[in-house]
This record gives sequence, structure tokens and C-alpha cells, in this order.
Amino acid sequence: MKANLLLTLLLLMFTTGIATATDKDKPAYVLYNSKGKQVRYSKMLEELQKADVVLFGEQHNDPIAHWMQLEVAKDLHKVHQQNFTIGAEMFEADVQLVLDEYLSGQVAENNFEQESRPWNNYKTDYRPVVRFAKEAAIPFIATNVPRRYAAMVAAGSLKALENVSADAKRFIAPLPVQVDMNLPAYKNMLAMFGGSTHGNTKSENIVQAQALKDATMAHFIMQRVNSGKKMLHLNGAYHSDNFEGIGWYLKQGNPQIKTLTITTVLQDDLDKLTEENKQKADFILVVPASMTRTY
Repeated sequence: MKANLLLTLLLLMFTTGIATATDKDKPAYVLYNSKGKQVRYSKMLEELQKADVVLFGEQHNDPIAHWMQLEVAKDLHKVHQQNFTIGAEMFEADVQLVLDEYLSGQVAENNFEQESRPWNNYKTDYRPVVRFAKEAAIPFIATNVPRRYAAMVAAGSLKALENVSADAKRFIAPLPVQVDMNLPAYKNMLAMFGGSTHGNTKSENIVQAQALKDATMAHFIMQRVNSGKKMLHLNGAYHSDNFEGIGWYLKQGNPQIKTLTITTVLQDDLDKLTEENKQKADFILVVPASMTRTY
């Protein structure tokens, strides 16, 4: 009897030890609000559906962010129906025609993918949300400035755009684009590329090119929102982190637009939001640093 009791106690201790060592969950993500409090997806969605614009900042090779973008798109569409629109940095404004032709079923998917200059990770990361837009008849807006114009600015400042044609200006934010070099994101970029002591240095030009992208994306977002649409916009996190970038230009263009932001960050520990990641956005999607990448 005593032997059986001892064996039972030993087994209990052994199995308890195993449970203690392995009972920690391995979530693929955790959501936080800007103050660092964990929130459920349903709570975030409840807030997002009140916004005119949702800027979803991603890490371009993060599979969890791309999956959640699709889920948010589906859920916001259920709420807004015909008033819902999707926009994306990943398409430049001058491919809107072929994008519309594909969405309407006029051209085949392979033609669209050849002619729209998709990113290398389009098929794994962005095709699902574009296909969803097609299936649900949701307008999808190419918001980014054509890269040739951003390259012109990076090489010769915003002054390089003064002589572009009227046709070209259809794909660019209204000129002149105002750039506040005191915004922290732009100051950080300036420092990253070597800083500046006078105007129109190479590093300043690079920041101006970034601002041109932000301003152009905001411009095409505002066109839709001012016509009564709600928009989910997909962009790299740096374009909307800390409520700057696209959000700053939206506020300059129309202070009444209600914008909410999501950002994606990597952490080793998901149990607590680090101080550096607080206040980056209205909602912070935290993904394990060990998460596999799409490229």
C-alpha cells in the first residue's frame, strides 16, 4: 500500500514537473493598445469600425500581419458593405487602370500580375487580399507614387517635380508638397543617412522622397474618404508609426478625418509590450521575433 502511494506521489510530481515546463502557450501574436494593455481582436475591431481610415502598418515579410490584414478587411467589409474600400502602398497610382480591369473581370489575373509591377512577395502576401476585393466587389486603390518620381526627388529634391507633365501630376500629391523636417520620423531618417548642414543635400532628398510617398498615399486616401468611403490602407509600418507619415498628411488635408493605426512589431517575449513599442499606434500587433518570414 505504502509502495503504491509512494509511486503515485512520484508520478504526480513527475507529471506536474512536465506540465510546468511545457504549459506556456506559444501564441502567434498578441494585440495591445497604445498604453500597453492587452486587447482582444473583437475589441480592436469594435474601435476600427468607427474610423474613416485604418492605416495597417506591416513588416513587409511578416506572415501574421498579412493574415490579419485579410481578416480585418473581411470584417470591416461586413460592417461597411458598399462604403468600404481598400488601398495599398504596394501598388503605384499609375497602375490603377489595370488593377480596375482585373477587379472587374476584364483582364486575366496573369496579365494583371505582369503589368501592375507587383512586389516580389505579391503572390504570398498580397494576392489573397486583392482576390478577396475582387470576389466581394470592393474597390482597391493604388495609392503609392510611381517609383520613378520618388527616384527623381531622391536624386534632385522636390524641385525635380516642377517640370513634370500634367499627366504625370495625376499620380502625385498636389504640388508643392510641404515637408516638416522636424517630425521625429523624418529627423531619424535624416540622421540615418548622415544628416545635413545645408538644404537639398542627398540625405534631405531621401527624406523628401519618403515624404512624397506619404503625401501621395494620403492624397489618394482622402479622395475616397471625402467621397464618403471608409478605407483600410496597407502600408509599411514606418509610413504610419507614431501617428506621423500618412496620418500627418491626412490631418493636414482634412482634420475631421478619423484615423486609427495598427503597427506590427517583433518581440522575444509577448507577455508584455516593451516601452519602446508603446504609443507607436492605436493598436500594436506583437509577433514573436522567431516567427518565420515570407522572404
